[in-house]
Amino acid sequence: MRPFSDPQLNPATEDGWRRRWFDIIYRHDSGPERNFDLLLIYAILASILVVMIDSVQWIHNRWATWFYVVEWIFTIAFTAEYALRLAVVKRPLRYAVSIWGVIDLASILPTYLSFFIPGAQSLLVVRVLRILRLFRILKLTRYVEESGVLMQSLWRSRRKVLVFLFTVLTITVIAGALMYLIEGPQNGFTSIPTSMYWAIVTMATVGFGDVVPQTTLGRFVTSALILIGYSIIAVPTGIYTAELASTMREAEEAHRHDNRGCPECGLEGHDRDALFCRRCGTRLPAPLNPLPPVG
Repeated sequence: MRPFSDPQLNPATEDGWRRRWFDIIYRHDSGPERNFDLLLIYAILASILVVMIDSVQWIHNRWATWFYVVEWIFTIAFTAEYALRLAVVKRPLRYAVSIWGVIDLASILPTYLSFFIPGAQSLLVVRVLRILRLFRILKLTRYVEESGVLMQSLWRSRRKVLVFLFTVLTITVIAGALMYLIEGPQNGFTSIPTSMYWAIVTMATVGFGDVVPQTTLGRFVTSALILIGYSIIAVPTGIYTAELASTMREAEEAHRHDNRGCPECGLEGHDRDALFCRRCGTRLPAPLNPLPPVG
């Protein structure tokens, strides 16, 4: 019997219909299992397309009833699939609170919430997150592992980025208060928060133009703020790039070296393909996870 790849989820029974449906829903090896996954993805894409088309006003006015019926058909189907996922696992609550369980639940809740919050069904586009299952189906999990390097680099640079954000926030408060004093409500700077919004838009070089300085001194401050904005845009990118390079370098070093200790002198950190100790020349024990052969 094939073991399930995720230790957090196990079939509720070893045989019977629950076991069969467990294999179909959670595995991706045989034809029926892959067909179920592909059918699910097609249904997700179709439901998202329906929501998007229904947002076009003239189409909605003409076909609103049909779109409403189709939307409920998809919702009922996804609800049954979600209930089946919970029914065939040994620990339903554990799956329900997992990232996949939360995404599955979030893909059906908006339709039911539309009874209480008009327009909530537009949130059904979160179903696109379920397309991430394609990584498992097409055996692309190695790309998910690569994304872990990106997330690790972002986490390691969090303190530097936070310091940068606090610096930007300080500049925003000062510039907002200064422009509120210089321009005043008569020129659209009706409050310090409004002036801070203008400062953020200016430093980001977006320039919506809904609030514009009119005085000479105000325009001078604006020019200075734009130059500051150009100079600070590259800062978080540089911080993250440096951490990413460091993380990739450490990952490469960890892959290249192992913890085999020399039986003679005890030195560790040899290359994974090393045969002899680089200090005393004693033959090293075989590595537990040797490098794969080239070709």
